[in-house]
Amino acid sequence: MDRLTEMEAFATVVDQGGFTDAAKKMGISKSAVSKHVSSLEARLGARLLNRTTRRVSPTEIGLAYYDRARRVLNDAGEADSLVTSMQSAPSGLLRISVATDFGVNHLSPILGDFLGEFPDITVNMILNNRYVELISEGFDMAIRIGELEDSTLRARKLTETTKRMIAAPSYFEKFGRPERIDDLNEHKLLHYSSQSNGAVWKLTAPSGEKRQVRTSGWLSVNDGQSLLNAAISGLGIAYLPSYLYAGAMAEGLVEEAIPDLPAETQGIFAVYPPGRFTQPKVRAFIDFLAHAFAEKGPEHW
Repeated sequence: MDRLTEMEAFATVVDQGGFTDAAKKMGISKSAVSKHVSSLEARLGARLLNRTTRRVSPTEIGLAYYDRARRVLNDAGEADSLVTSMQSAPSGLLRISVATDFGVNHLSPILGDFLGEFPDITVNMILNNRYVELISEGFDMAIRIGELEDSTLRARKLTETTKRMIAAPSYFEKFGRPERIDDLNEHKLLHYSSQSNGAVWKLTAPSGEKRQVRTSGWLSVNDGQSLLNAAISGLGIAYLPSYLYAGAMAEGLVEEAIPDLPAETQGIFAVYPPGRFTQPKVRAFIDFLAHAFAEKGPEHW
């Protein structure tokens, strides 16, 4: 007889407290359940159940075997569910967390294509500039930029962006162009206000030395697009990712402040909770993003 069937019959008898109820649960005859259990005991060479006219209960050996058998049966059930889930069409609510700037400029424009391709998926995209706790806050995935802080999450790199200091030509005409990092102390800087280290710029000197600029800013805003607009207006120097400034630079609206400095490169990742398998809706969206951003970054936005 099939080993898993024998195991299932025995575990069901223990769960249901008898052969009659086990037979109803499994949808087979009482005699068939009894044969499966007897075959299992014969194969193992041990008595697993105490049988009386009133009740059936596991022996000491039977109880130990039941614990292991139930685990095996649960794993087998999960394996079956995995195959079913992976073959089913992606569907359901997909909750995504993404930084406001990236979401507005690069996710929102392509969501229509994704939903058109997967009409059974609904998307709830939350725009914010903080690292959410995916599991406790009920998110299926997030888009994160830069170094990943939580190593327990699964991640797939989608593309890269660079960070550079940029300002309008009119700003440089009025205030001059900094030639080295120390010159930034004499310039008007535009900062993020929503980050704990928003007023600290981490730069790399031409020598490769890592530097930090802590000069107070002339303007602080909690939105990257607003900082770019301020830079385009000639209000100061902003330190922004290429996915924000690339279009403005291509149009000549902004220029790099210190071209000799190495650009800071950051990865853009799709992150999602760890698990034995990835939900079809999450896998579908990550594959979609990987294709959509295949030709993007670091400077090509």
